[in-house]
Amino acid sequence: MISYEEQAFFELKKWQKKMSKKPSFKSKVTKGVQKKFNNLVPEKAQNIITEAIKNMTKAVLTGSEFITKAPLLYAVLEEREKLVEEKLNFYRKAATVSGAGTGAGGLLLGLADFPILLSIKMKFLFDTASIFGFDVKNYTERLYILHIFLLAFSSDEKRYEIYHNILNWENYINTLPSNLNEFDWKSFQMEYRDYIDLAKMLQLVPGIGAVVGAYANYQLMDKLGETAMNAYRMRLLGGSSSDL
Repeated sequence: MISYEEQAFFELKKWQKKMSKKPSFKSKVTKGVQKKFNNLVPEKAQNIITEAIKNMTKAVLTGSEFITKAPLLYAVLEEREKLVEEKLNFYRKAATVSGAGTGAGGLLLGLADFPILLSIKMKFLFDTASIFGFDVKNYTERLYILHIFLLAFSSDEKRYEIYHNILNWENYINTLPSNLNEFDWKSFQMEYRDYIDLAKMLQLVPGIGAVVGAYANYQLMDKLGETAMNAYRMRLLGGSSSDL
């Protein structure tokens, strides 16, 4: 029987192979369709999304809103990952309830779900970092959190780039701005906005908004959970490009 660590390492390798795949022609076509769709999104919605992501990014970089426990220093991998799963279940339920409730309320409440969902996602990531033993008071750890977020919610083209940056994090971190005011939040928000627009905008449609909102939020949290788990496995178990 293989150990828990061996099973986790096997799952990590499968995930890494998926992340390492170069963008397909289909993904490029999808990206083009998405850009055309974005032109149809109301300006008010675009502004709300942009401002929410900008504020969230600044809050992460300053560490001003996402209070979490001290890093868990002494625990085996299985214990850490069970705690992360518990956190994911909790925040996934919260996101699902938020999506259903705001989706049933029409345009204004539907738009209100964007900042709520962002906060839920970031609180989950901060908690996950601490459970895996990393101190979120450290600015570079908060940068890592932002990159996990972007890895989960980016186009295939951007995902390929971000994954390799995370894979070589210790070298890549030296190229990032030490001043939060120099962080390129505009590119950050556009990647996230483009990724979620199609599913989330259906949440604003009367009659189906509640169902779409609940489903979309559930799936988005699942995606984030898988990405965060494996991003931290890379740091605890290893997983350099030479291992693939």
